Amino acid sequence: MTTSHPHPLVIVGAGPIGLAAAAHARSRGLRAVVLEAGPSAGTAVRDWGHVRLFSPWAEVVDPVAATLLSESGWTAPEPASYPTGRDWAECYLQPLAEALARSEEVEVRWDHRVVGVSRQGRDRLVDAGREQTPYVVRVTTPTGAERLLASAVIDASGTWGLPSPLGADGLPAIGEVEHAERISYGIPDLGEEEVRERYAGRHVAVAGTGASAQNVLVALTALAAQASGTRISWLVRRGRTADTFGGGDADQLEARGALGAAAKAAVEGGPVTTVTQFRAAEVASDVAGTMTITDVDGRHVEGVDEIIVVTGFRPDLSWLGEVRLDLDPVLSAPRQLAPLIDPNVHSCGTVYPHGAAELAQPDPGFYLAGMKSYGRAPSFLAMTGFEQTRSIAAELAGDHEAAARVELVLPETGVCGGSGLFDGTPASEESGSTDGGCCGATATSAAPELISLGSRTDA
Repeated sequence: MTTSHPHPLVIVGAGPIGLAAAAHARSRGLRAVVLEAGPSAGTAVRDWGHVRLFSPWAEVVDPVAATLLSESGWTAPEPASYPTGRDWAECYLQPLAEALARSEEVEVRWDHRVVGVSRQGRDRLVDAGREQTPYVVRVTTPTGAERLLASAVIDASGTWGLPSPLGADGLPAIGEVEHAERISYGIPDLGEEEVRERYAGRHVAVAGTGASAQNVLVALTALAAQASGTRISWLVRRGRTADTFGGGDADQLEARGALGAAAKAAVEGGPVTTVTQFRAAEVASDVAGTMTITDVDGRHVEGVDEIIVVTGFRPDLSWLGEVRLDLDPVLSAPRQLAPLIDPNVHSCGTVYPHGAAELAQPDPGFYLAGMKSYGRAPSFLAMTGFEQTRSIAAELAGDHEAAARVELVLPETGVCGGSGLFDGTPASEESGSTDGGCCGATATSAAPELISLGSRTDA
């Protein structure tokens, strides 16, 4: 790809990584079109806007994007403070999208959902002339369907839209769909009165062991201190929880370590009943009007009013059926990247920095980036995505040396000793949160509170 190519680079998603990709493309003189399914920057991030990231502002702002923003008079937030998802979207992502849209090289289109990608005039079977043929990106827009030609495509659409189910075998538990009105996915905003009322004084089952689940346990324990009768059953698929809470003080991301410590305290001192080796298979209503959750071994957790499922997310590959992909059969991540992030192999949050070489697909010029590139794997950090997009933009611009260069050092988690047995040590964490500020240089960093009730990420 060169600056004189007749077709632009198409970037799918105007989240943290998609917009970083656009900033890096612009810095290389590449024309880019960003297609966002939602009405504004960071639409998915806004969905969990009440949650604080466990990465500070210094680690969730792309350096090239920061340079572009500073040219437009943007005031960077206090680097050591911790934004919420809402802060991230409003104080960084939206201004960045607007700054990019004002440039000559980048166009940002809202309410444009990508529903298919292929090679123009060629389905996946056709070899002849494939590499010389532009991509065609099929999009639904407020005015109808469109076809957009592209020289290259970066899929940074994330995984937010496909949460993993309660069912431990990867399929929805029997009855999960039928009880959907009493099952939520992700971290509920207990700062909203209506949400608080939903869980206050109820028996809530929480499924999951990652940082999102830890946030939920901390928040529900705080609610239980205010609303009598609130109790929590923590459903853990593995045989023990000893390593679930992370590296504590040894974690170089202080807030991530603090989150684990707070969750451990909540479990040990709060109204939490831990049920290990519980792999949910069925949800059914009982005569009392509550729910009974049954696991694959026939054990029951009874009298459940509400279920919160925080078992991770999956990539949506349905609209990539005509692109030639080389994905790991376990993670649905690029095959070259998968060994670095597979939780079956290790529990490190630290992943060797990687870029275009690991993310490239058999169809030249097509890349998965950001959380989408991790497939079903957890532990993604925004800094990883920024490094990915820096490398991809360099490769597309023909600077192969820069594309291959490593320009990132990631913080250690404080834990890395193998994934452990399925019946023993749990796998590593997903993303999480802590305390901090929003826009303006006067924001300060407080002692990490892991979820702020009343007020999270792709980080």
